[in-house]
Amino acid sequence: MITSPPRLLPMASHGCSCCGPASRADTASIPAASDSSAGGSSSSYQVTGLSCGHCAKSVTQALQALPQVDDVQVDLAAGGVSTVTVTGVVPPEMVRRAIEETGYTVLS
Repeated sequence: MITSPPRLLPMASHGCSCCGPASRADTASIPAASDSSAGGSSSSYQVTGLSCGHCAKSVTQALQALPQVDDVQVDLAAGGVSTVTVTGVVPPEMVRRAIEETGYTVLS
């Protein structure tokens, strides 16, 4: 009987930071969007390495642990640049640090 090696899941083979070997994405900066709403302000960050539900959960938990974060939304783009939107009154430097300490790269 001939067996072939197990096939990696598509997301893992693209360099998911939590499920497979990390890959280096293009590091060109993509501008962050920012807007005001009744519950505070929302800021969006372009992040590489987020490509599965586990990645999104890790980043969401890290950001929700920060003071004054009201909400976190992650828009996944497997193999590309995902958008993380944080609502609340939190300095962008704190958000970037929390994301990067979780193992992902913030482009903007």
